[in-house]
Amino acid sequence: MSNSISYGNDKSGTSAGALEPEYGIDPASGSFFHADSKKHDDLKEMLDSNKDSLKLEAMKRIIGMVAKGRDASMLFPAVVKNVVSKNIEVKKLVYVYLERYAEEQQDLALLSISTFQRALKEPNQLIRAGALRVLSSIRVSMIAPIVMLAIRDAAQDMSPYVRKTAAHAIPKLYSLDNETKPELIVIIQKLLADKTVLVIGSAVMAFTKVCPERVDLIHQVYRKLCTLIVDVDEWGQVIILNTLTRYCRTQFTDPNLHDKGESNRNFYDSSSDSSDKQSTPALDPDHRLLLRSARPLLQSRNAAVVVAVAQLYHHCAPKSEGLLAAKALVRLLRSHTEVQCIVLDVVASMTYQRKGMFEHYLKNFFIRTSDPTRIKLLKLDILTNIACDANVSLILREMQTYILSNDKQFAAATIQAIGKCACQIADIADSCLNGLVSLLSNGNEAIVAESVIVIKRLLQTKAADPKEIVKHMTKLLDTITVPNARAAILWLLGEHASIVPLTAPDILRKMAKSFPEEQAIVKLQVLNLAVKLYIRNEKQTNILCKYIFTLARYDQDYDIRDRARLLKPFTEDTKLRFLSSRIEEIFLAPKPAPLLQSHFKDREDLQLGSLSHFINMRAIGYEPLPPFPEVPPPSDVRDVEPIVEETKPKSPKKESFSWVSGSSVASSYESDFSGSSSSVISELAEVIKQGKYEAQISEEGSETASEGVSSAEEEEEDEEVDDEEVDESEESEDDEEEEDEDDVITKVEADISTPKLAAKTPKLQNNAELNFYSKNLDLLLDLSMGDDIMSSTPVMMPSNSLFMPVNNNAQIEYVPPQFIPTKTINLLDRIRGKGLSVTYKFSRTPHMFNRTMVNISLTFHNTGKDDIKNIAISQEDLDIDTIQSFGHINSLTPGFSVPGSMGIDFKDRISTVYFDLVSSLGSFKVSVVPTVGELMRPITMPLAVFITEQDKLRGMHDESVTIKSNIYNNIPQKIYEIANVGLVEKNKDGMRFAGETLKTSTLVLVSVIYEKDEKITLRVNCDKYPFGTILLNELKSALQ
Repeated sequence: MSNSISYGNDKSGTSAGALEPEYGIDPASGSFFHADSKKHDDLKEMLDSNKDSLKLEAMKRIIGMVAKGRDASMLFPAVVKNVVSKNIEVKKLVYVYLERYAEEQQDLALLSISTFQRALKEPNQLIRAGALRVLSSIRVSMIAPIVMLAIRDAAQDMSPYVRKTAAHAIPKLYSLDNETKPELIVIIQKLLADKTVLVIGSAVMAFTKVCPERVDLIHQVYRKLCTLIVDVDEWGQVIILNTLTRYCRTQFTDPNLHDKGESNRNFYDSSSDSSDKQSTPALDPDHRLLLRSARPLLQSRNAAVVVAVAQLYHHCAPKSEGLLAAKALVRLLRSHTEVQCIVLDVVASMTYQRKGMFEHYLKNFFIRTSDPTRIKLLKLDILTNIACDANVSLILREMQTYILSNDKQFAAATIQAIGKCACQIADIADSCLNGLVSLLSNGNEAIVAESVIVIKRLLQTKAADPKEIVKHMTKLLDTITVPNARAAILWLLGEHASIVPLTAPDILRKMAKSFPEEQAIVKLQVLNLAVKLYIRNEKQTNILCKYIFTLARYDQDYDIRDRARLLKPFTEDTKLRFLSSRIEEIFLAPKPAPLLQSHFKDREDLQLGSLSHFINMRAIGYEPLPPFPEVPPPSDVRDVEPIVEETKPKSPKKESFSWVSGSSVASSYESDFSGSSSSVISELAEVIKQGKYEAQISEEGSETASEGVSSAEEEEEDEEVDDEEVDESEESEDDEEEEDEDDVITKVEADISTPKLAAKTPKLQNNAELNFYSKNLDLLLDLSMGDDIMSSTPVMMPSNSLFMPVNNNAQIEYVPPQFIPTKTINLLDRIRGKGLSVTYKFSRTPHMFNRTMVNISLTFHNTGKDDIKNIAISQEDLDIDTIQSFGHINSLTPGFSVPGSMGIDFKDRISTVYFDLVSSLGSFKVSVVPTVGELMRPITMPLAVFITEQDKLRGMHDESVTIKSNIYNNIPQKIYEIANVGLVEKNKDGMRFAGETLKTSTLVLVSVIYEKDEKITLRVNCDKYPFGTILLNELKSALQ
């Protein structure tokens, strides 16, 4: 018979002769005990591969390792490289991994912050939310401003899921930097006002973690929370219920203040609704709203929600309504063991305070053999609490079977429960005492010992004649070895020594014989017994007492020595004679009966369902429930006016233009604009009536114009499709309406600006469109004036009032730019453009298509000898979110110039944007790069708001430098030239300017403080750290 050795990593049995294991490495080298250096190499290779399928498989295996509790931190460098993966599934798993290990590998995680910031702008909401979770999980205080900026942007995200993630990130940032609390409170207030149920629960969670003392924030949304709580996710419901419980305790009076007794009305009472209403105390309408809104949640499938509603009714509802939660809690007893344990703990506390609440569900608390000990003990407490004259016989019969349990702890607790029942109900004291005495003959020593202790407590209540019981118990001293039981018997013997005068001295003799071997608790009772017998029978016990006190004098336990030193003088004739007259009052005075109280007595002040209530002590961070106010605060603080949505003007319908003579259009203009005193309007009417266009009108131009109409109609259809795509990409309704208007104006600009334009103008189909164009008359005037005006003055744009972005802060005001740049920059020189020359300049006016875009004025020059046709931007470069093209130029005559306007979204970064200009001459690669000052729009605000916002931007967001300026008296003009900002204040001490970035509306605050000797201090405050630094450097160079 051959022996074989098998190892856990062997897939097949070893050969018969292989009796010793083979080692792959030398055991003497010591590396046998080290981890394999090539561990997880296959995963690293898969993560480094170019195939997304392999990366996805590797990430699935890694996340599986993390889920099983295995350490995967050694793979962090290999995983973090894939954070830039274009595969969404891979990126999601990478974010899950980084969220787990970002706190442990902070240095490596910091290297990817720029990637996370870019991911916050991803179109996929899951990627944006994942990036924010990872960013907030990096516990480095240095990046707190970056996390704050990310949370601020995410709180305004169009996706509710991202806003929910922002709410979860707020407590993380607060624990990292508690100085951000004022800014976080503002964000929490916005999130609490969110109408999406997905966000509300997380917003309330952030409120409880950051600013639970700000009750005024709950005032504004109290009724909304009560109304929407049934639609919130389950864990959000738990948070909201706990928060509203505390809110209720501070804003409403105690509903049970005037109750004289607990209502014992049957839960299944078939009384009418009218009788219920009469018995229900009058509550504040908002208080009643909370109870009514929470009641349906008692049917929730989530045990935590049911317990949360139960604690709300227990702490804040009238006692008569507390019965509503009983049935729901009993239903939860069919759940898992862990859930049962929490629910029974809550029920036990409720039954201690309101005994009649669960009487009708008595049998649901009977104990099963399969129940864990913890659940058995809780059910036993509940049965003891709800015991009354009507059901005590049933409970005692049930407890008789529990005494025979093999679980010693449970059996002992059952005997104690019988004693509690006997103390609560005097009528059953005798029967309980007889039953306990019969247990003294039980073969189980633990049951006998516990019976002795309970009998001792019952005898103190004088429930029966103690003589026979004491005699019977003294006989058990030779067999009982449990110290507490032996001590209880000796105490009873000392108290009732007078009824057993012959037995007591003999017991003292036996105890003196075994005194050195007894436990400390027994020795103390022996000393007490010796003094009590000395008082009653000095002759028989004098020598015995001296012997016992001598043994106690040299005992190892100092408590025994101290007790002997205290009691010995009472047994000597020469000392303490002045106390001899009162010695019986000291030692033989009647003792009060002990109060058998429930374990849940001290939990009345702890909130039901909380960790502190479960462990019966205040956990770290626990806040006690506030008491009800004697005088409630005014209820009008919750009267919030409903939000009335402003009626927005309907955008003009896009209809195809019909071309008619200029006179008909002029007449229509004159009829609509009659009564206007504007010189611009009358001049435009005259220009249109006389047909004075700079460009020569020819038959060829007419054909070109007709072609332009058809192309314009096609472009309108294309742009309608683009508008639908913008809608799908989560643009707001305001942006959509502005884009609709901007599209119409863009078409007019593109067609009218063509030099060979037909001598015909479009006739608008309805008065709505005429009114629309009348608001933008300055634009039409500018586009019809020709090249001479364009070459000498900046391009006129629509009024700022129409295209300015809507600002939510009423104290911040948009103002026109104080300086319009006239310097042009070459976009395409005539040599490289083969006769086409293009220049551009920044107009500092809002772009008509998108207010976040930089508006750029273009001028196209034809320096060649032939017509240049079909000038446009390559379709491959057109991204509706980044570049908005100028109007398509069908033909450009030699020697002529044509203006144009395009918009570019630089995303608040000084980055070069490349695109291709295409025409009949070919394709030309061009680029536009902005200065930092062109990425802002000018604003103004009150000085107090300026100082408040400036105080919020501290640390890395505050840049300053002191320089000596050569243009001390011309500083404002230089600042306006460098940066598109508005003036806030100017006084003898300095100046303050303000602006905000186009894309994210981030505040940019510039301060100029006059110093001595023509020196000034420049200070720039901006949430975007690189943005502020670059602006400060440019201002410094310009002012030196």
